[in-house]
Amino acid sequence: MNVIICGAGEVGYNIARLLSDEKNQITIIDHDEDRIEQISSKLDVRTLIGYAAHPNILKEAEADKTDMLIAVTQSDEINMIACQIANSLFSVPIKIARVRSEAYNMEEWKHLFSEGFFSIDALISPEQEVAKSFTRLVAVPGAKDLISFDDDLVRLIEINLAEDCPVLNTPLNQLTEIFPDLGARVVYIVRNSQGFIPNKLSEMKSGDDIYIMAESNKTERVLSVFGKETARARRIVIIGGGKTGLRVAKSIEENEPQSHITLIENNKNRAESIADELSKSIILNGDALDKEILEEANIAKADFTFALTASDEINTLSSILAKKYGCHSSAALLSENRYSPFINSLGIDAVVNPRELTVSRILRYVRKGKVFQVQSLREGEAEVIELEAIESSILIGVPLREKPLPDGVAIGALIRDKSVILPNGSTTIEVGDRVIVFAKHDFITEIEKIFSVGIGFY
Repeated sequence: MNVIICGAGEVGYNIARLLSDEKNQITIIDHDEDRIEQISSKLDVRTLIGYAAHPNILKEAEADKTDMLIAVTQSDEINMIACQIANSLFSVPIKIARVRSEAYNMEEWKHLFSEGFFSIDALISPEQEVAKSFTRLVAVPGAKDLISFDDDLVRLIEINLAEDCPVLNTPLNQLTEIFPDLGARVVYIVRNSQGFIPNKLSEMKSGDDIYIMAESNKTERVLSVFGKETARARRIVIIGGGKTGLRVAKSIEENEPQSHITLIENNKNRAESIADELSKSIILNGDALDKEILEEANIAKADFTFALTASDEINTLSSILAKKYGCHSSAALLSENRYSPFINSLGIDAVVNPRELTVSRILRYVRKGKVFQVQSLREGEAEVIELEAIESSILIGVPLREKPLPDGVAIGALIRDKSVILPNGSTTIEVGDRVIVFAKHDFITEIEKIFSVGIGFY
């Protein structure tokens, strides 16, 4: 596939890295020579220096031969114009734009993108994705992350196993025997920074990060089996009242109305401004690294602290301090990965990475097949893909034990007529099933072959 990526920032680089690894033909456009030079030294991709919205630059990038344009520059307007020109002048089939400004994402103006005013096939708002992620953590505070599928019938839950987890050192096949109605299965284990798809004899160890595919209505039972909290978080402290912090607060007010939010913002004018936009939250003006401000926010009785400033350093430190002063759980917004290896040892319970969320949304349109959702995990180490089984798939109508999957692939769940099936060797996949597949990145092309489709779905 030929892909043009407009913007050589973190998102552009990571999309290029993933897609070039899969032997796609990638061209990256950016006006910053230093960024282009860095990418050229790391990736086997074509690069162009220039402005992505300029027709002559897109022509030089051979947009007329391109299957997809992904616009992720720092400017919403450049991203939108690049997509429009790619459509009008070069008939590029698929155009994706990252649009951050809330003004463009307001419900009142969404018809601009859905009714053909702008020729954009997918509009991605990182702030909206971040807000959804933090709101999910409120509902399931024992998790490090949670992803829902098919109107929340099934969830992928990530948790870290503590020393007091009651099922440590238990082979997974025995776990099924002990809890036959658990409605969940472990699909991935990360141990000492190395991830693997477990088999029935695999055991879980203290310190493991595990990914569990579970029926949503059994989430509390699943968390309790693994020794995690099951009550929804009610008292929330949000640190940072920028665009992201405000959007998260609004999302929690709307979707978790029983929650009580205290938001700390360092800038007085900004604190006064967001106080007018939030109907239920308490706004405090002050430094979240100041113990007195945290005490005023009643941090010792908080269920969850969300650190959402524009600084990874402040978010990391404030998450640590919140736990030190008595908060039950903390989660940090981290745009880079420099602190990732230390998160568990620092006591931070969850991390949300806006770049990874954006990459995941884009991958949905890249993956071959009738794909509903893609989530990239651990910097592209693995993906979970929700897709529809169609007649041309080699798995249709055959018991899974007769079609062994590659070692790096696991089918986590099937959804058939709104019923959840956790598959075993005797399970057969039928046409129209929604299949949730967990795969290591090196096996993505295998997944695309197994669930192969005609060109109409590309």
